[in-house]
Amino acid sequence: MSDLHTMIDSEKLLYDTIRPVTWQDNGVRLLDQRQLPSNEVYLHITSTQALYAAIKDMVVRGAPAIGIAAAYGAVLAAQEAADDALVSFEEGFHRRLDFIASSRPTAINLSNALNDAKLVSEPQKQLLNWAHDWFKDDIAANVSIGQYGAQYFKDNIRVLTHCNAGALATGGYGTALGVIRSAYQQSKLTKIYATETRPWNQGARLTLWEFEKDGIPATLIADSVAATLMQKGMIDWVVVGADTICMNGDIANKIGTYSLAVLAKHHGIKVMVAAPTTTIDANAQTGSDVIIEYRDQDEILPTHYTDNAIDALNPVFDITPAELITVIVTEKGVIESPDASKMQALIKPIR
Repeated sequence: MSDLHTMIDSEKLLYDTIRPVTWQDNGVRLLDQRQLPSNEVYLHITSTQALYAAIKDMVVRGAPAIGIAAAYGAVLAAQEAADDALVSFEEGFHRRLDFIASSRPTAINLSNALNDAKLVSEPQKQLLNWAHDWFKDDIAANVSIGQYGAQYFKDNIRVLTHCNAGALATGGYGTALGVIRSAYQQSKLTKIYATETRPWNQGARLTLWEFEKDGIPATLIADSVAATLMQKGMIDWVVVGADTICMNGDIANKIGTYSLAVLAKHHGIKVMVAAPTTTIDANAQTGSDVIIEYRDQDEILPTHYTDNAIDALNPVFDITPAELITVIVTEKGVIESPDASKMQALIKPIR
């Protein structure tokens, strides 16, 4: 694979305009993604309680973006702990970090960021600079991911993406959408399909909003249409992000990713997973170790049924086994046909 210096100059990126999480006026500025695409509204978060609610209620979503919000949340936690006279600073600080970590269990970037925050020396002085670095490192990682991933595409490629692994799910530029942005800038793509991604419709609401904002043409499909497009030979690559990457190459991602990977395998279509190394869970040896979040049944169950014997099952993520994945693309390099030994080789330099 050619050196990154021979690729697109990151200073000349054409499609990098969105920043969903920033630090402003001594608080966390969050783009309220629940209101997109109709309204572009920003919330100013100044407490760990408010940040917990914002993550839980999906004001901010996407594993890397949640990790950035958590990094800035650590700054808020330190400020609150310094004013808490009932316990020591360390106890109050760690208690608040653990509280933020409990907001959503599957996105490993959340706990990775908060665990790293506990290791920062002189946290009251150094945490904000550390959080800024976490934010900047995420964007740089996404640019590298986009450039590495686009190298796998020949010309006239047709891609399908699921959920939203774009700028809105990260510090900026995106993981899966970073690959697509980079490939589009290099004129390699002839068609981009985005699934609606029920039940929150992240594809229809968020991915298409990003593409429209950047002037990138894309086509929305119902989730159930993907199989037909594959059967008709209309898709070359499935490109998705990840909320957790396990040590054997299994991934947890938005519900429906596993279905797409199975369909792709059957139809001889390649599957790319694009995610930063902050999404790797060193404690998850396989997908069976990942805690899958289940959300309230009211998100999908019509109100007519709430008072009788009918209920609903609403898992947010599923596990895609490594054997269904063609390549995992990170900012540190790529893993083709991922397995445990290749994952170990990738993370050794990181440790």
